[in-house]
Amino acid sequence: MIKLYYVPMTRAARPRWLLEEMGVAYELIRLPRAHRDRIEAGYRAIHPTVRVPALVDGDVTMWESAAICMYLADRFVEKNLAPALAAPGRGEYYQWMSFALSTAEPPVYRALLHTRMLSPEQRSAAELKSAREEFSVVAQVLSSVLHDKEFMVENRFTAADVMIGSICAWAGASGLLQDQPVLSAYVKNLSQRPAFQVAHGD
Repeated sequence: MIKLYYVPMTRAARPRWLLEEMGVAYELIRLPRAHRDRIEAGYRAIHPTVRVPALVDGDVTMWESAAICMYLADRFVEKNLAPALAAPGRGEYYQWMSFALSTAEPPVYRALLHTRMLSPEQRSAAELKSAREEFSVVAQVLSSVLHDKEFMVENRFTAADVMIGSICAWAGASGLLQDQPVLSAYVKNLSQRPAFQVAHGD
């Protein structure tokens, strides 16, 4: 059985969300939030940087949320959560999976740090302003895709929506979607999916 190593309210929610969408059996292995506790539990043998998520599927052990989601979408190709290899949307799918981590997530994570994660005395108004400005470019790009459709690729739900949608949900939690009606509607739509609610419910 697939094993997903997981800490709530982290990037591990992404593969959990996808697994729930697929309806495949998996074992959720909850880890301590503290890195030191994970090291003491022997988790470094699974993930060399002791972060989450990690996934074990038989002889396959891997980490990085986007890589895991792409692997799962291809592993369970019958679930139709990625465009077919020869389909025109396949290249676009790769593009958005990469865009999610390389371009969309960094300003959102910085905004989360300086609104929710750091103590008040550690937060920087200048860093938050910079993150908001950087995210506004991301939001413009994503809104141009989503202004007339529900989903990122082929206008149907795919693993690309798990990646982009989870980051947009983080953006909402840090106040970055206040003036982004298209992305707010996108997150609202995704958040009503039962699999999303399971993955983000704890």
